[in-house]
Amino acid sequence: MSKTLRRNKTLDKAKALINGPRAEEYGDALTTHNNIATGWDIIAKNALALHGEITAGHVALMMDWVKTCRLCHTISSEDGWLDKVGYSSLGSEFSIAKDTKDN
Repeated sequence: MSKTLRRNKTLDKAKALINGPRAEEYGDALTTHNNIATGWDIIAKNALALHGEITAGHVALMMDWVKTCRLCHTISSEDGWLDKVGYSSLGSEFSIAKDTKDN
């Protein structure tokens, strides 16, 4: 398959998802992204002020926030809840590893 055909296939699939199932599950994209931006702004500002950088633990926290914003629209999404638990577990692991490495 040529690069152009592959790109078009990917774009068509993405278009179908964001205009169909994803839109239904997550709600208005602009509202959701604005909510995500609000949380990420707070997390990033605190990370930089308190730690001087955004760490892997902060990224896990930010990804958890994405799932939180999506769950606000569809609270019954089992996948969303599972992802939040996964990101929390990874964030804990990353933070402990960083603390251990720093000491």
